[in-house]
Amino acid sequence: MQVSHKALRLMPKWNPCKRRVFIKKLVKLGFNAPEPGGRHFYMRYGTKVLTIPGNDEYSVPKLKMMIKELEKLIGRIITLEEWYEL
Repeated sequence: MQVSHKALRLMPKWNPCKRRVFIKKLVKLGFNAPEPGGRHFYMRYGTKVLTIPGNDEYSVPKLKMMIKELEKLIGRIITLEEWYEL
């Protein structure tokens, strides 16, 4: 069976993410608005704190690393599909 190029395009993949979009998604997950502090901003999830780098856009490896950190804070996995639905 041969897979067409169109079918391959429909499969979701990670893409770079703008900082403001990343912050909006975190707010939808229950994080408080960003707070300034030192060199970076911080976002709180209850008593836990996530550092937000100042980059305008996050590369795919950076985004994946930050999502893994965020998953540890909230105690569950964020799937690619869920990330795009936020």
